[in-house]
Amino acid sequence: MDAFVYVLGSFERGKCRTYVGWTDNIERRLTAHNEGKGARSTRGRVWFLLYAEKLGDRGAAMSRESYLKRDRTFRKQLADTTLGR
Repeated sequence: MDAFVYVLGSFERGKCRTYVGWTDNIERRLTAHNEGKGARSTRGRVWFLLYAEKLGDRGAAMSRESYLKRDRTFRKQLADTTLGR
C-alpha cells in the first residue's frame, strides 16, 4: 500500500500556518481537515495542499512526517513560494 506525507497551508492576514501529516488518500484527508474532522490543530481553517510526497509504506511515511515536522526551513520556503515572496 502506498502512503503519502503532505504539507498543508492555511493563510490568514498575510501569514501562513503549516501542518504536516501522512495518509493513504490525500484528497480524503484534505477534505477531512477542511470539514473540521482532521487533527484538532487544523480545525476552523481553510487548508490547501502545499506539498505531497509518495512513499512506499506507512512506516516510511511516518518517518518522513516526523522529519518534515522538525524542518521549519523547508515549510517556511513552501509557504513563501506559495505567497509569492
